[in-house]
Amino acid sequence: MYPAQFKKINEEEVFVKWDDGKEFTVPMRYLRDRCPCASCAGESVLWREYKPPPLHVLMPGKYNLKSAEVVGDYALALTWVDGHNTGIYAFDHLRRICEEYNASVIPSGTSGKS
Repeated sequence: MYPAQFKKINEEEVFVKWDDGKEFTVPMRYLRDRCPCASCAGESVLWREYKPPPLHVLMPGKYNLKSAEVVGDYALALTWVDGHNTGIYAFDHLRRICEEYNASVIPSGTSGKS
């Protein structure tokens, strides 16, 4: 499964259309807060776990997407206006983000756009 279309619709949201026809609109804030890189999400190395400290300072441009580049056949590399560019969003991770956000805004039993 891969995104057939990924585009910034305005200063706050991106649109993702998947090859299976499902479509999602996701806030950039939601996307950035789920960045999978080690600096944002942490990592486990040799049975040790690193959890980054929470950042309480809002950097200008933190939630403004600058660009998106395809990485191989498996991911998107997102670059944010604040310079952060180490988040490689594997397609399965990106799809999970889309579905989680969609589930959080559409009450169960209600049909959504996806």
